[in-house]
Amino acid sequence: MPETTCVLAESADHRYLANGGDDPAAVAVASMHAMGSGTLVDFEGLYTADAVNREAITEPPDTRGTGPAALYATARWLRTAFSDLIWKVHDVAHDDDLVVVHATMSGRQTGPFVAYQPDGEIAAVFPPRGRTFAVTQTHWFRMRDGRVAEHWANRDDLGMGQQLGWNPPTPVYLARMLLATRRARRRR
Repeated sequence: MPETTCVLAESADHRYLANGGDDPAAVAVASMHAMGSGTLVDFEGLYTADAVNREAITEPPDTRGTGPAALYATARWLRTAFSDLIWKVHDVAHDDDLVVVHATMSGRQTGPFVAYQPDGEIAAVFPPRGRTFAVTQTHWFRMRDGRVAEHWANRDDLGMGQQLGWNPPTPVYLARMLLATRRARRRR
């Protein structure tokens, strides 16, 4: 069967391609790159209307819905805290409707990182220190009709926190965290 190329999603900065729209691995990888700098239009081309992000339980309330808008909200949340956000893909495995991607996420913390409790309340705010990080992650994607229908991940959050100076916190940083958390809770 000859391979054809089709555009899954396109914006001024992104052009995600897959062979005939039938390459689930290419779509999964493109969805990861879109987290760093994709537009809502990109997300609409990459995710099903009812796509679910299992990781959203510790993210802002607007990320906990379904579909491209909820996943785009995750991207906006990450970009608020991290600049130069990229995923370097190391390995991709694909079986039936499941794609697994092993990658390194890297960036620089230039904004506050806000963690949320399952009830949607702010758990903690980690003020920026301008540090860079690079941590390995494994992302799992359930595919349907050539798009991502479900996502979950295994991440090295402890390693990221150590690289960014969150853990263990110095007494001064701990005070900054408490003040930032108090301010964020008051704004809600």
